[in-house]
Amino acid sequence: MQAPKTPEQWISTFLDAQSAELGAATNTLLAYGRDLLDFTGWLARQSFDIASANRDQVEAYLIFCDAQGLAKSTRARRLSAIKQIYRFGFEEGWRVDNPAIQITGPGRDKRLPKTLDMDEVDRLLDAARNSGRHRVRNTCLMELLYATGARVSELVSLPVASARGNPAMLLINGKGGKERLVPLSPPARAALAEWLTHWDDDQTARDAKGLPASKFLFASRGKLGHLTRQAFFLLIKDLAVVGGINPAKVTPHTLRHAFATHLLAGGADLMTIQTLLGHADVATTEIYTHVLDERLSALVLQHHPLANKPTP
Repeated sequence: MQAPKTPEQWISTFLDAQSAELGAATNTLLAYGRDLLDFTGWLARQSFDIASANRDQVEAYLIFCDAQGLAKSTRARRLSAIKQIYRFGFEEGWRVDNPAIQITGPGRDKRLPKTLDMDEVDRLLDAARNSGRHRVRNTCLMELLYATGARVSELVSLPVASARGNPAMLLINGKGGKERLVPLSPPARAALAEWLTHWDDDQTARDAKGLPASKFLFASRGKLGHLTRQAFFLLIKDLAVVGGINPAKVTPHTLRHAFATHLLAGGADLMTIQTLLGHADVATTEIYTHVLDERLSALVLQHHPLANKPTP
């Protein structure tokens, strides 16, 4: 393939390949696109372009990012995007080298994920059960989120077909198009069955108006056809307030962390939790052992009779 003539063509061709060949998620592609546009924009200001830049320019860009005060995670992601587009360019014959291949990233700050205890989860679920005219939908959303540990994008885009037949297991389409089965708790199955009754009633009304059927479990009138991540983010913040929980502590991903942490505390093994969460690498799942260790240590220091005894 002939090398693209502009940085924008480099980026668009690379992103198209990531989508077609690797099934990269939309959010991943958007992040890569933003990072690479920032990189090529910086190169242009230095009178270079992506086709001619060498290792020195890549390292200078990373130093620039550091000077801007960007987090380690952001700088690591940008370097990853740069490495991948140059690897793609090398494989396509656009360049004879990969100038970023030997550059070591800044690593990531090791921060434990925020989670919730079981009482806080119960309060969120109670808030959903008492949330007015959207009570049934909100209860279903929250029960499924906590029962499956799904990513918010996976949850809001669930097809209604996956919920038919009172399923004991829910098929979730995860990152890169990888599917996984997650068992449903009895409360989640009950909430799902109740919401499906409302969904069918709504569909009957749509049919009477000549409107097309929705394929999504949590349908909406928006462009995507289903509840957006942003709308659910705002919803869960409102439920936190009603439940008496600091909303800064609660996001849809916090429920995913709670799902994993509570499973681990209940005796589930890491490999099982890895499968349920859809993690490609068990090392990603291991972070929850540190969360549990920290919580257990805090409990011991708070409640053990010798914890606060002065040292002689």
